[in-house]
Amino acid sequence: MRFPAATGGRVTRLRQQLSPRDLAVLTSLQKVRLLSLRQLQRLHVADGSPNARVRRAQQVLQKLHKLQLVVRLARVIGGVRAGSAGYIYGLSGLGQAVLDVGGPLGKRRRRTWETRPYFQDHMLAVSELYVQLVEQSWQNAADLLQFDSEPSCWRYHHGQGGEMVIVKPDAYVRLGIGAVERSSFVEVDLGTERAPTIRRKCLRFIAYWQSGAEQQQRGVFPKVVWLVKDEFRLTQLTQVIQKLATETQALFEVGLLAGGAAVLAQTQEGGEK
Repeated sequence: MRFPAATGGRVTRLRQQLSPRDLAVLTSLQKVRLLSLRQLQRLHVADGSPNARVRRAQQVLQKLHKLQLVVRLARVIGGVRAGSAGYIYGLSGLGQAVLDVGGPLGKRRRRTWETRPYFQDHMLAVSELYVQLVEQSWQNAADLLQFDSEPSCWRYHHGQGGEMVIVKPDAYVRLGIGAVERSSFVEVDLGTERAPTIRRKCLRFIAYWQSGAEQQQRGVFPKVVWLVKDEFRLTQLTQVIQKLATETQALFEVGLLAGGAAVLAQTQEGGEK
């Protein structure tokens, strides 16, 4: 789908048409790239009956879609389209430009509507964790101080040969619990990767920990938390971690994705150097 050019005047006029809630929806899509209608409703439409909340969320998103600020994708489940309630949404280039008013325009964004179903499911799983963390903060269980998704959460360090190495967690999360801050690198696992791949990812985090780059910049190395779909997968990943060098195993934790926010709230830091 081709969008009209985002000229400065047009972008400014569009922004003037938006309510604080509209802008909040766009900001959420900027943070996590894809959100379902239900997730957006949970984040931004809390008043009224359940049916009224859904209708209000649909109205907001219809407006943003008509203004070409969001792209709308029909989610496919089991080969069947999920219908209007199953739409998922991403920020368009024009939507990004509206958020960038007062800053540089023309940034290139990955076209989220071209991603394959698996990657959409993975992005939605990361988004669900974000929604859970926001809801948890509303309950005063843990303050959500920072949530960075890809690529903002990536980390860079020099390998043993001096080459630049990129570590790519799915998210970086920082929570405030009383006077304590807890930080985590999050890997959302949907059960598609074999044990050797999981081990290689763990070794990348270990190499980053050993580099000391994170500790030098932030004072502590976050726990690496793998969030999985079920107990069987939890056992599989736990076994992978138990085969790592003993002194590195404490860097990692495995928990269930359904309770991901609570897992992160209970997580201790991974290690210091």
